[in-house]
Amino acid sequence: MNTLENTLKKSYEMLAVIVNFGVGSKVLHLGKKYGISGGTIFLGKGTQHCLLNDFFDICDERVEVVLMIAQTEKIESAAEAISQKFKFAKANHGIAFTAALNNFLGVRNCFYDKTHEEKGVNKTMYEAIFVIVDRGNAETVVGAAEAAGAKGGTIMNARGSGIHEYSKLFAMDIEPEKEVVMLILETAKTETVVNAIQDATEMSKPGNGIIFTIGVNRTYGLYQNNH
Repeated sequence: MNTLENTLKKSYEMLAVIVNFGVGSKVLHLGKKYGISGGTIFLGKGTQHCLLNDFFDICDERVEVVLMIAQTEKIESAAEAISQKFKFAKANHGIAFTAALNNFLGVRNCFYDKTHEEKGVNKTMYEAIFVIVDRGNAETVVGAAEAAGAKGGTIMNARGSGIHEYSKLFAMDIEPEKEVVMLILETAKTETVVNAIQDATEMSKPGNGIIFTIGVNRTYGLYQNNH
């Protein structure tokens, strides 16, 4: 089997870890011990919910979101180790989830697999919802999501513009400030929550934002189901 064939047969996953501010670098360091070459840390804001029945049991307003990508077996080992090391089974210590990737490019021996096909879709218990809106609208998103059954989320600052969004300052294009809201909830609630967010933000109108969802393979630190 040549190198290309061997690479294409490898499966990759993303590990997303949400921890209190200042813990992200420690998470990355532990991930490297399990063969993950690196990752990215985003600064975010956790919604203020500390009730025992809430999924997002992080009370510190400032949080860090750590994203890491590696082969499935490395992600599984790292996720278990991170969950145990940082005590995700206890409230307010953090949460994590993993999701499968169709393709992973940008590192040595990784190539685009145009033959990728899903061989039967396994229904997952949880899904992650990502909502990108103009800055200042994240609270509207979270409020609508909670009213529809979600239990809180994480807000990250970002920048970006689409064909319907632009502004100029001294003849220079300015990228609009954005907010990214990430929520994790049971798959059975996804459609209801997405519809509620769309209605609250009038997302059917051009330029008001986008939503996408991904299936979650495993979860750590969620109150109702730690794995």
